[in-house]
Amino acid sequence: MAEKSLHSICRWTFNPGKGGFVPDDQRPEWGGKFGTPEMIKLVADKIRPRIPDNIVLGIEMHYDAEVDDKNAAAVADALVDNKLYLAMITPGAHCHFAYGGIASLDPNERKAAEDLGTKTVDLAYGTLKKAWHPEKAPACVIWNGSFGYDIATVGIKQMYQNLKESIAGLCKYEQEKGGSLYIAFEPKPNEGHPAMLIPTVASALLFWRKIEEEFGVSRDKKGVNKEFGHSEMIGLDHVYDSVEELDNDMMVHMHLNSQGYNDGIILGGPGKYDIDHGTRINGMNVAIAGLLQQAGYARWKGHDMQTRAYDNAEQGIDRVIRSVLSWEACDKAAKELDTKKLMDLLAKRETAKAEDMMRHAVVAAQKHFDEMYK
Repeated sequence: MAEKSLHSICRWTFNPGKGGFVPDDQRPEWGGKFGTPEMIKLVADKIRPRIPDNIVLGIEMHYDAEVDDKNAAAVADALVDNKLYLAMITPGAHCHFAYGGIASLDPNERKAAEDLGTKTVDLAYGTLKKAWHPEKAPACVIWNGSFGYDIATVGIKQMYQNLKESIAGLCKYEQEKGGSLYIAFEPKPNEGHPAMLIPTVASALLFWRKIEEEFGVSRDKKGVNKEFGHSEMIGLDHVYDSVEELDNDMMVHMHLNSQGYNDGIILGGPGKYDIDHGTRINGMNVAIAGLLQQAGYARWKGHDMQTRAYDNAEQGIDRVIRSVLSWEACDKAAKELDTKKLMDLLAKRETAKAEDMMRHAVVAAQKHFDEMYK
């Protein structure tokens, strides 16, 4: 029997339309009374039957936009009834705070943002606790969409200090609750501000070390939400990012997606906005899958993705299924790759032949995908 593979589906993928320059009513059945409990039921009914039996599914959601104190009981019941798990919860600070959130120089905003974080932890340990996986606790991901800036002043240093103090406080609060959650930063270079605190993986790794030095917060169960697309969108190497994260034992959650520029088919990439396509079958993902296998990563792999602006609901569901299967296909291809032979070729400078091996692995991954998809 194939070993269990944990994948989590994001609540925010299932939206009626983004609006702005694209329709906001492309998928009307995902609007109105279609809440988080209904989304959970949809995942169980429409997605789980189309993926391999060894895949365990979880759900990711924002507090308080997608789960709050009013609907948490219904959400927890839906998860348990449908045999799904809480894989990740994140404070939706970007929905409320436009001037830095927990890093804000406005003390009132900073306090309100801190309260949102502690309420997120409270809900995870409270009403939602019964929906935790018995062996794989959820992550609490800190996404930095709210703590950014657009003016170059000496105030940026104080914002960074505020961020350290607030996150240290959140970690100590969570430790008192039980210390079971995995707390992760999700680095991002821009959006929702032109410039962000914690823009890169290296920034996140350094941040946690500073938290430990200055505030005595252990780095155990702290780290990075490995987000493929945020590295891609500024032209960084998400394969090497993976090496850094794993080398520091700080990959505690994953967001599988792509900006699309590295498979020769989908447009996007450095300098583009955050497109959030699903997982792609390409050599980079085969390489990352191999690195995860070597490191023994066995936590949640989230699909932080958007359906296309022109997709109907059925096509949107299919995109999510394709993303899950694409990663599993890359993982299978990485397991089949003759790593010893590959390393021998690299040692002998036979890099063209090493390229051939990786290209064959991509072809193998596509075949695996075709087999699982049908």
